[in-house]
Amino acid sequence: MTETYARTATSPWRNWAGNVTARPARTVSPASVDELAEALRRASEDGLRVKPAGTGHSFTATAATDGLLIRPDLLTGIREIDRTAMTVTVEAGTPLKRLNTALAREGLSLTNMGDIMEQTVAGATSTGTHGTGRDSASISAQIRALELVTADGRVLTCSKTENPDVFAVARIGLGALGVITAITCAVEPVFLLTAREEPMPFDKVTADFDQLVAENEHFEFYWFPHTGNCNTKRNNRSAGPAAPPGRVSGWIEDELLSNGVFQVACSLGRAVPATIPSIAKLSSRALSARTYTDIPYKVFTSPRRVRFVEMEYALPREAAVEALREVRAMVDRSPLRVSFPVEVRTAPADDIALSTASGRESAYIAVHLYRGTPYQAYFTAVERIMTAHGGRPHWGKINTRDAAYLSGVYPRFGEFTAVRDRLDPDRLFANDYLRRVLGD
Repeated sequence: MTETYARTATSPWRNWAGNVTARPARTVSPASVDELAEALRRASEDGLRVKPAGTGHSFTATAATDGLLIRPDLLTGIREIDRTAMTVTVEAGTPLKRLNTALAREGLSLTNMGDIMEQTVAGATSTGTHGTGRDSASISAQIRALELVTADGRVLTCSKTENPDVFAVARIGLGALGVITAITCAVEPVFLLTAREEPMPFDKVTADFDQLVAENEHFEFYWFPHTGNCNTKRNNRSAGPAAPPGRVSGWIEDELLSNGVFQVACSLGRAVPATIPSIAKLSSRALSARTYTDIPYKVFTSPRRVRFVEMEYALPREAAVEALREVRAMVDRSPLRVSFPVEVRTAPADDIALSTASGRESAYIAVHLYRGTPYQAYFTAVERIMTAHGGRPHWGKINTRDAAYLSGVYPRFGEFTAVRDRLDPDRLFANDYLRRVLGD
């Protein structure tokens, strides 16, 4: 018995938001691919289902199991940087924040990324984590190869030239095909981004949405429910020089207002919902316009210390404004009190079977509520609007869709399930969430 198997636990597993808990029969932290393969073989012999779990930043139960929980905290670090191919190969359990800082030290960067970087590389890519971009897509779309340990303990290297059928679906694999142990991503020389953050009225943002997307490499905005106010963010490459936010002003915006004061406001709103519209009006006016220039991960990402639950849908980009207006009208005529802003981002089409942007240029509408606030009525009403527009739910965020619906909005859904049937016919990696969204 290796040292890995001595590291077992029966304590509950809980995700970041606290809305999903599970009690695995045992938990292991393999320190090598061989140890992982042995753990899978042993679980299969013992009749245990298996799920890998990163940092728990998914809001769904995609990583929950009552069998064997694989923790990748010992599978971390950079294996190789190839400056000829301009790729980095990284162990699957490496947190994105460690990857970003390590790449920056080497004068390199990912092209695009999401707005937080606490997740593991494999967890982020397996659920389709994305940022916003006119031309540059999700982190998963930047993958050039991956290493996957399958249910029978085989180690597959997958790329466009090696096991290409698996590669076509495994870049966003939901943990349903095997356990990813390493990922090779495209990188480029580190560059500077200038961020321009600016308040803007809802009616102007929605009227000019297509123009704002076309004119900026990365555009996103937040609408504050119960108000006509938005905050916009435009990120574009810059020749420099670097001009990061001042230490004091940056702390005021990113920590005091966006986290500290917002935490207090959310707590008050949860306790006294009637105060939320007034708080929203104040919050939407608290953030002032600012411009700063820095390396990518310091511009793309922000600290998120206020915990929440989230639902996000990807729509055909041309449907985004209409759908958002419908959400606003729904909130205005309902008794709902919504304390969190609604986030809107975009992505170009990509070629990954279960990517939310698969085969179509997309816009994302994300709704949030403070942790502990009843969210079902709000999310259900928003989901009804999103599905009427052919929306695809983010795989790691709350939704009620099933395989019957999803097979209708993903033209390559059957391609994914066929590979799953071949790699995991006995459903070693199944759980209730995957049975709902993929079928069984």
